[in-house]
Amino acid sequence: MWPPPPGGTWVIDLDGVVWLTGRPIPGVDEAVARLRGAGVRVLFATNNSAPTRAELHRHLAHCGITAEDGDLLSSADVAAGMLATGCRAVVLGADGVLEALAARGVLVVPEGPADAVVVGLTRTFTYDDVARAAAAVRGGARFIGTNEDPTFPTPDGLIPGAGAILAAVSTAAEATPEVAGKPHRPTAEAIAARVPHGQLRAMVGDRPSTDGALAAQLRIPFALVLSGVTREGHVPADAHRAVVAPDLATLVRQALGGT
Repeated sequence: MWPPPPGGTWVIDLDGVVWLTGRPIPGVDEAVARLRGAGVRVLFATNNSAPTRAELHRHLAHCGITAEDGDLLSSADVAAGMLATGCRAVVLGADGVLEALAARGVLVVPEGPADAVVVGLTRTFTYDDVARAAAAVRGGARFIGTNEDPTFPTPDGLIPGAGAILAAVSTAAEATPEVAGKPHRPTAEAIAARVPHGQLRAMVGDRPSTDGALAAQLRIPFALVLSGVTREGHVPADAHRAVVAPDLATLVRQALGGT
């Protein structure tokens, strides 16, 4: 159903929807302000596990947007929530994962034996890091990936995403990871826990395979914006049920009316 009913909560992706590597996509500040002015709660949900919460707030501020901490959900948060307080984890990931695990009370160790291996987006890993993570998985550690996105959108095009790193560890360990991020059940459950029953209205994202699939799992409409991973002329055939717009600003104008 589009446009969705008034009020409620819209779940909005960040990378490729609000910004590209921190650079604001034009009109996002006004779009979010219009939604909030119409009584819509905005819950930002990102598969990017690399930024800390302070960095996410800083990126939003750079885009002219503020958010309560409870309205920010990353795959790092979800992955940390899958682990028990006090367990030991080998980590192949950036500061966002380390921060989320620390907040959960998980002890990060350099190598196995460990209770878990957590893999997320990082640009500073080595062959030896992959080997240590794979060895810990082979040693019996629970294997968790923050997300399996193969690519990551930037202003200059796509670069390897966390899924590429996760695939390296998975191949080396000959094991299949549990995945925390969109569109998997842990993120769906985390969103449902933050939004009162019946209040979810729409999912906005740039990747049908994650954002669209999550919308289907949550049974809410999916709005695909063409400002990130998916570009005009490259909309997958299986995204035919999505509402498609060039960007968030245009989508909100179409949903709420006006120019």
